[in-house]
Amino acid sequence: MQSQLSPTPASDDRTTEISQKLTWMREALQEAGASGLRLSGIDWFAWATAGGSNMVLLAADTGVAEVLVTLNGAWILTDEIEAQRLQDEEVPSSSDYQWAIAPWAKKADRESFVQKVTQGGKVISDIEGNLPRSLIDHKRMLLPSEIDRYRQVGKLASEAMTEVLTQASPDWTEVQLAGAGAAALWTRGLRPALTLAAGEVRLPKYRHTLPKQEKIGRMAMLVFCARGFGLYANLTRFIYFDQLSEQEATRHQQVREIEAIALDHCQTGTSLNQIYHTLKNAYEQQGYPTAIHEHHQGGTTGYLSREVVADPETSDRLYANMAMAWNPSLVGAKIEDTFLLHEDDRLENLTLDPHWKSIEVNGRQRPLPLEKF
Repeated sequence: MQSQLSPTPASDDRTTEISQKLTWMREALQEAGASGLRLSGIDWFAWATAGGSNMVLLAADTGVAEVLVTLNGAWILTDEIEAQRLQDEEVPSSSDYQWAIAPWAKKADRESFVQKVTQGGKVISDIEGNLPRSLIDHKRMLLPSEIDRYRQVGKLASEAMTEVLTQASPDWTEVQLAGAGAAALWTRGLRPALTLAAGEVRLPKYRHTLPKQEKIGRMAMLVFCARGFGLYANLTRFIYFDQLSEQEATRHQQVREIEAIALDHCQTGTSLNQIYHTLKNAYEQQGYPTAIHEHHQGGTTGYLSREVVADPETSDRLYANMAMAWNPSLVGAKIEDTFLLHEDDRLENLTLDPHWKSIEVNGRQRPLPLEKF
């Protein structure tokens, strides 16, 4: 029987997690000298509700409900269309959240409620971009309960990837491949935030290959950004319907070696721009001095597909219990998995599927292109 994302975790576990996060949110209020804190982004709502979702439109940044926290209260703000479903399925009844439900046609009622409970004081929010850095760090450094959920998301996303590519055939179009990937994620309870697919013709031309009505031919790449409990599992795999050429095999090997150098530098306290420059040097050593400019290289992940993308100026640092996904690439070759950094600087691959053929690189199992012929 195909495994699926479990129902939202036990309410007692979520209630404990929410209680801790409410403490952090109230500390942020005091730090900012604010009377209220509002979180309406899909990423922040999932964080604040221990895995709940306020999403209806898949591509939206904000959802149909938001969190409001003051020093003395905490509410889920939503309308009468969404309230019952959210109460039944997304927010544990045992949590400290109360409900403020307004008529869907009277948006001003919500704002009046916010003004009332904050007494017209300063309100900080994710939308305004004025949350204290301390709260942002709490979102990015995962609690044990969040890590448990993340492991489940990563396992299911990697299994979906393996299922689809082992079933694929050269006469599939790119949109068929991407659609099969999305279906495999949905049936496991994951949301396909991104399914990129490219075949023989378009893969050498573009890094971000939005699927088209083009047959994939002798090779294909499939990319997932799969979201479950608000957390993103990011991974990339390749399939060839004949044996890799010597040049293709060499480029995939080079990408694995470039990634390995970056992963070796992923330690607590390391800045993302250090990783960027490490990757830049690794490309140059492999004979590709301009490759660093041809695609972003990834960065930290979690409640966003990329919390922070590494670039030459990014001073954000890696800390224990942060997740990351690097995606170095060359023409026709790319590698990507989602890793968790532990306190001892060990990296745990959250998207490793033991059923996918891999090779050990610097002590880590890394995916090989699937050869199917």
